[in-house]
Order: sequence, then C-alpha cells, then structure tokens
Amino acid sequence: MKVLIISVGDKSKPASSSLINEFTGRLPKNIKLSWLYIKHGHGSNEQSKQQEAELILRNLPNNSRVILLDEKGEQFSSTQFSKMLFTGGDITFVIGGAYGVTNAVRNKSDIVWSLGKLVFPHQIVRLMLAEQIYRAYAIHENHPYHHA
Repeated sequence: MKVLIISVGDKSKPASSSLINEFTGRLPKNIKLSWLYIKHGHGSNEQSKQQEAELILRNLPNNSRVILLDEKGEQFSSTQFSKMLFTGGDITFVIGGAYGVTNAVRNKSDIVWSLGKLVFPHQIVRLMLAEQIYRAYAIHENHPYHHA
C-alpha cells in the first residue's frame, strides 16, 4: 500500500521531523509512505489557493483515494479512521495551505477529514497525521499501542 502526503509549505522543521519519523519509522515495509511538499502560492488569498491547487491536482496519483484534511470535514474516531485507511488501495492525503484549498481540490477528494474544530499549524497537523496513520495500523493489526 502506498501512502502519499501532499502538504503545502516547507519541509518539517527538525523538532517535528524527529517525532514524525518516530511514527512513520514504525510502519512495516509494505506501507510505503512518502511526502511531497508544495510551495506556498503568492499574491492574494485566492491567487495563492489557485497556485497551490494547480500543483496539488497535478501531483495526485491515479487510482489513489484522496483524503483532504480540512477543519470543515467529517470527524472520525481512530477505529473508524483505521477501517477507512485499510479498506484497500493506495491513499493520498492533502494538507492545504493557510487559506485552504479550492473547490477543484475539494471535489477531487473522496473524503474530507477534520482533526477537530480547532485550527492547527502545519507542523502539528503533519505530526498528528503521522501518529494517526501509525495508530490506524496498530488498530488494524491488534497491536497494543492503541488501548481502546
């Protein structure tokens, strides 16, 4: 299974990279996780979103379920997320820019997922996503990491 995370912004800072790598490094070799960083757009909020959207859409793999992380999305429990993640096939996560994403990106998404009603910085979202992917794997494999 391939998991691609497309994230607008610079690469993760060393402090968060270390934690992200802690969780992604625990995944088995058959889960091939990779990151693609998209540069922030320039100009007005709308121009920025449009530039980012073009790069996101250009880099979405064929035959991959797309999960957009957005504060207005649906919330899932960790168990629900695990079932969603391991229903088969490759997955692409999209973390949009500071001004969100265009309707074109939203419409290409199979699922719009919210980590909660709060807004988080990208560095924290990346870490939370890495941890939840590992937790989903632990739930799927009945590993004791998830104690629910």
